[in-house]
Amino acid sequence: MRAMPSTAVKAHNRSAMTQYLYGHSHVTKQELERELGLSLPTITQNLRALEDDGLIRKGELQDSTGGRKAQSYEFNPDHRTAIGVVMRSNELRLCAINLYGNVIEKRNEALPYRNTNVYYQRIGDIINNFAADVEKKHGKALGVSFAIQGILSPDATTITFGTIMGNTGLTLETISQSVHYPCMMIHDSDASAMAELWFDSTLTDAVCVYLERRPGGAVIVGGKLYQGPNQCNGAIEHMTLVPGGRECYCGQRGCMDTYCSPETLPEDYESIPGFFSVLEQGERHHRERMDEWLDYVAQAIVNARSIIAGDVIVGGEAAQHLEDSDIEDLKARVINRSPFGTDHFNLRKSYRAEDQDIIGAALRFAENYLDDICGAAERGRKSRASTRSDNTSTMEV
Repeated sequence: MRAMPSTAVKAHNRSAMTQYLYGHSHVTKQELERELGLSLPTITQNLRALEDDGLIRKGELQDSTGGRKAQSYEFNPDHRTAIGVVMRSNELRLCAINLYGNVIEKRNEALPYRNTNVYYQRIGDIINNFAADVEKKHGKALGVSFAIQGILSPDATTITFGTIMGNTGLTLETISQSVHYPCMMIHDSDASAMAELWFDSTLTDAVCVYLERRPGGAVIVGGKLYQGPNQCNGAIEHMTLVPGGRECYCGQRGCMDTYCSPETLPEDYESIPGFFSVLEQGERHHRERMDEWLDYVAQAIVNARSIIAGDVIVGGEAAQHLEDSDIEDLKARVINRSPFGTDHFNLRKSYRAEDQDIIGAALRFAENYLDDICGAAERGRKSRASTRSDNTSTMEV
């Protein structure tokens, strides 16, 4: 086998050390020598270079075994940051994350959505100021990712179905016209699923059902988000649940959205939290409405699992109000309606993090950067999860 050129060897060694430091905390030279099989001079040279570049920093001195205490090193997750943004009908929400996916800054601006250049120029100013504030305290921002309530074109540069926000045909170029950073778009449900994958290394095949006021879904296959050639896999909200039923904003009748949105639960002049508050008190009519809603959600899940018979992750606003007993009840309803495929089947709530879709959107930039510095073929989700559990709480500010 022909030896790699020296430049390739150096790049490989640097990537291997970066990957190991990313996945482990309080690493010493001796540990790197033992685990990676590199010489101490090579390790010392690379540690110095990585520290000069800001990728790593010195950690605590390790307990002595008789000689001088060993210096430890750790990955610097704030070396780079990424920003996620979502445009809502009455507000703009922003989150900045570090390279472990933890939220380091957030901002909410009361700003009614308008599909106009004036609006996009205004949000560009807000985003640029937010990014500048982030960079003063943390590392350079890699880019800005927009979580979009709509279906995107195959190249993710145009909103091809944006009925909710009234922006079908809107392009990334228009949205980002005043933003001074690289930008991308991702469907909001896909972004939430990205966060599921990032924070759970055990996920393989799953259907994600996000019970927001406008429900959505995503598909995970083989441990990866599977969006399909048209970027619309997992659009569970527009499956026909009741033929000829209630009219949906998409123009069809009987869509899952019109039966599984938590907006269908409250009575007149009642809020969604108010509904669940009364439900907890045992009010009979609220229990009946809840049972009917759970039946519709269960049927939607059964329909989805007839195509991908994997696990199910239930998230969104409604999931924040569901108790463990509700999740068990929902799973039982799914099993009762399923003819097969439930022997090895888990149904659980998502991480339910606030702004999960915004975090997931930002993770796209973080993931691409980590692939560059650690090597796409070498970096694993398992190492990320173990490191985060050592250093930070999952998805918390």
